[in-house]
Amino acid sequence: MATGALHMIESMLDQLPPSERKIAVYILQHPHEAVNSTVEQLGEMTHSSGAAVIRLCKSLGVKGFQELKMRISGDLAKQVAIGYRDIEANESMYVTVQKITDNSILQLRETAEIMNYEELAKAVDVLIEASRIHLFGIGASSIIALDAQQKFLRINKTATMFTDVHLVASLIANAGPHEVVMGISFSGETQEVIDVLNLAKEYGLTTISLTKYGQSPVASISDIRLHTSSAKEAPFRSAATSSRIAQLHVIDMLFLCMAAKQYEVTVEHIDRTREAIRSLKNKK
Repeated sequence: MATGALHMIESMLDQLPPSERKIAVYILQHPHEAVNSTVEQLGEMTHSSGAAVIRLCKSLGVKGFQELKMRISGDLAKQVAIGYRDIEANESMYVTVQKITDNSILQLRETAEIMNYEELAKAVDVLIEASRIHLFGIGASSIIALDAQQKFLRINKTATMFTDVHLVASLIANAGPHEVVMGISFSGETQEVIDVLNLAKEYGLTTISLTKYGQSPVASISDIRLHTSSAKEAPFRSAATSSRIAQLHVIDMLFLCMAAKQYEVTVEHIDRTREAIRSLKNKK
């Protein structure tokens, strides 16, 4: 059963125009009533209109009101989650470990729930056909980019990963028509990533973004948009730890979906890679 509607609404709430926000707030407060209503009835209950309900569905990235209701129904059928929890002074290591684990599991689950499979399929096809993949991220996002590069290289996909904007600009300026640029920014607001993606578009390259769910400058300028769950921030940034794991999870999705689509070739490349690494280890 499809889920994730309530989390999508919570994540987008501050970005919605007033007419849509009013409907969104009502759905969060009265999900059962929303599920049992028509577009027109929900418009009347929120003193808005059926057109505003449809616009809300579009803003959330769902195909229509029926899909939204189906996702809400799925949310209501789920067991209530604990929610994100931050560490506290002098708590036991056992409690800290459990909190980190719970946060990561929740982040992974929410990321899977909001996944747009049409965008994921587009990204997989584009990456399979790409002659070269250029990955770019700043700070913590560079770790995600490096992980992606390592995975792509193992299946014979030429991939670059630099954090220096000038180096990436040089690659883009000399790129061929089938090269792809992927920008990674959890906030979706990292200026360097915005600049790199804008430059890639100027040179006619296909762009992919990986950001938290919702509208953002990075996502808005990308041809293909992938999202993780929008993690709740906490004083000690335990949520940021979870968001990193969710980003790695999306990279794994891309990699394994690519592998499944070209299974025999992928197995062959991975076997060669594994053998080469084993050979190096044996020489030590």
